[in-house]
Amino acid sequence: MKRQIVALLTGILFGIGLSISQMVNPEKVLAFLDIVGNWDPSLALVMGGAVGVTLLTFRRVLRLPKPLFASRFEVPGTDGIDAQLLTGAAIFGVGWGISGYCPGPAIASLTFGSAEPAIFIVAFIIGNAIAIRWQAINSELIAQH
Repeated sequence: MKRQIVALLTGILFGIGLSISQMVNPEKVLAFLDIVGNWDPSLALVMGGAVGVTLLTFRRVLRLPKPLFASRFEVPGTDGIDAQLLTGAAIFGVGWGISGYCPGPAIASLTFGSAEPAIFIVAFIIGNAIAIRWQAINSELIAQH
């Protein structure tokens, strides 16, 4: 139960941070991504702050014997850069550039009552389901050969 409470509080804090930084505002995000037009570099400070905090704390935190509310750290392994990673990153980037939303800010934007983030979330869920099914089909085909 402690883990769920910590996860909820962390998510709320993350959502507040997204709102304060205006990363939930698709016009702000699109202006940041428009480097050849009306570029707004202010979100670079948000990203720079996040990277800075991570650089200063990540290794230090992983030196702890275990997290406060878990039995062990769960850090994903790295398999390097491959076509699947690059394809996923490209699809994510194009979707972000077209809509101005990525999943975290879109979820936080649901609190504003606008239909746009809700449509994005539904499309994201459908796209994710298609990707999972596509991967299962490919795995079956590979296993058959």
